[in-house]
Amino acid sequence: MMRWMKKGFHYRTRYVAVMCIGLMITGCTALLPKYVKPDTRLPEQWYAAEKISVDTKTAETSTLAEWWTTLQDEHLTRLIQRAIAGNMDLRLARSRLRQARASRAVARADLFPTIDATGNATRSRTSENIGGGTTSNLYALELDASWELDLFGGVRKSVEAAEADIAASVESLRDTLVSLLSETALTYIDVRAYQQRLKTAEANLIAQEETYQLVVWRNQAGLSDALAVEQAKYNLESTRSQIPTLKTGLEQSLNTLAVLTGDQPGAWDEEMKQEAGVPETSVRIALGIPADLLRRRPDIRKAERDLAAQTARVGVATADLYPKLTLSGTIGLESLARGDLFEAASRMFSLGGVLTTPVFHGGAIRQNIEIQSALQEQALLSYEAAVLTALKEIENAVTALTQEELKREALQAAAASAKKAVELSQSKYAAGLSDFSAVLDAQRSLLTYEDELVQSRATATGNLIRLYKALGGGWESVYGDAQQTKK
Repeated sequence: MMRWMKKGFHYRTRYVAVMCIGLMITGCTALLPKYVKPDTRLPEQWYAAEKISVDTKTAETSTLAEWWTTLQDEHLTRLIQRAIAGNMDLRLARSRLRQARASRAVARADLFPTIDATGNATRSRTSENIGGGTTSNLYALELDASWELDLFGGVRKSVEAAEADIAASVESLRDTLVSLLSETALTYIDVRAYQQRLKTAEANLIAQEETYQLVVWRNQAGLSDALAVEQAKYNLESTRSQIPTLKTGLEQSLNTLAVLTGDQPGAWDEEMKQEAGVPETSVRIALGIPADLLRRRPDIRKAERDLAAQTARVGVATADLYPKLTLSGTIGLESLARGDLFEAASRMFSLGGVLTTPVFHGGAIRQNIEIQSALQEQALLSYEAAVLTALKEIENAVTALTQEELKREALQAAAASAKKAVELSQSKYAAGLSDFSAVLDAQRSLLTYEDELVQSRATATGNLIRLYKALGGGWESVYGDAQQTKK
């Protein structure tokens, strides 16, 4: 009876010990800081007024996911696809995501015991003066286990930080894609704009050459003076001087386009030789409400996950204030004779535990907590700054798009009037009803307005692209869910 009571006592003691450890773990983790998502206050509506091509209804995810298709340009679509497949920055972001996932696995490993197997064979001989010159052998096979119990949740906070780091890496990958799509499209717009400006300059150059020949003929016939000849000459050469600069800009844009798609400079020159106009669209963009930014902008989502990760790291640092319990044990076989190693008599084991508590570290632990807390504050400020930057970018893009459309309309009217002015001035000059200065001014104005009109069209489309970027559009088409980000 007494034997049964002793046995029952030992079972109850073990049960109580396990329960105490469980309660200790549960209670101690409450001492560490818990992450609370920031309560971000955003305006209820956009500040920019008189939006001509945008409205504030709920944004259409499908349109934002593949916004470049609204420009209806097959060359641009091919470039976008090539950039997604080959861009170096995107490949680097994917590599960083793989690194973050591996780091999480390393952090999780600390939750489990470590087990090592060792084998040992030793032959030794003692000194004749001490041990009589005895020779002995020792053979051993051992399994060593060690486990630091996560009593205060420090390891779990490390895993929590690693999980947040993975989410931040996913958002960083998405943000890289958003930037890549917009940069590729903007560079493509630059290419088409340079081509159109070159075409305009060359057309004006031909017209001015004809005018110059006319003035020379009239001078030779005594119908015009040398001043008109020189005026026509410098007007012609001024236009000619703009062409090398435009060709340089075109070549630089083509090289940038090649690098964005992961190709060597010159890779897209042949395909882009086929001229096309600057793509335009009349699609009305649905902005949604400012609160949608927190859900859609990858840079804001990344900043929020960075904050969560840093909050967890404050918990990791705080856990160092509390004791650590490490359990260790060894089981194995030891024998002086190799043939006896696997006999029952060769079995051995050892079990033990070490409780370590910090006593004096010169304030290093608390200063580390202070460091991690300061980093947490910085992460919060970065998050708030990301939200403000997003609001600014959208407001600026809306205003720029709206005003550029007004400018483009005015330039279209100015270019049309300038073209008529050139025709009228040339007719009057040929009839001797006006001097050459009227022709000169009209030709200069026509070239200026036509060039500015091309640039305005490119700027308007560029502002549309910047608005799509500011809205966080594009990443859903490639990395819209967890499975896609594993690629």
